Order: sequence, then C-alpha cells, then structure tokens
Amino acid sequence: MEVPMRTPALAILAIGMASTEPAAAQTYNPAFPVCLHVYRAGANYYDCSYTSLPQCNASASGRAAECAINSYFAGVENPAAYRRHGRRAY
Repeated sequence: MEVPMRTPALAILAIGMASTEPAAAQTYNPAFPVCLHVYRAGANYYDCSYTSLPQCNASASGRAAECAINSYFAGVENPAAYRRHGRRAY
C-alpha cells in the first residue's frame, strides 16, 4: 500500500504549528529616548515610553525600577534650516 505524500507533510505541518510559541514584543521602542526598567518577581520588563529622565524618574519613584537611556533611540535629525546660525566669517 502506497502512502500519499500529503499525509506526512500535513502531519509535520500540524506538529510544527502546535509547537510554536507566540513571538515576543520588541523590548526597546526606538521612538523614545528613555526607558524604565521595572523589576518584578518573575517578570522584569522595559517600558520605553518616556521623553526625559526626570519624567521617567518620577514614574520610577517608590518602585523597584530604574531609568536608563535608550541606546536604540532613533533620534530626530534637525533639517539644515533649523541649524544654529552663528557668526559668519567673511
């Protein structure tokens, strides 16, 4: 008796789909320059949604947390029109 090739392929596909885990979210948000690292029992996480260190420190106050500079911050480049105009040498 010949076994159709579809049956083993479908079985492998079904096992593969059942054994996969959901993908984890990105840890660092490149849109914000400051991250809050929260320490919890069994679940440490980063919250990168702060625009300044004082803002983050206010949120971290009284909690098991610390603020850190987001090394993955994309930054905003200033266009040439917004550059400081100093004295020109003629």
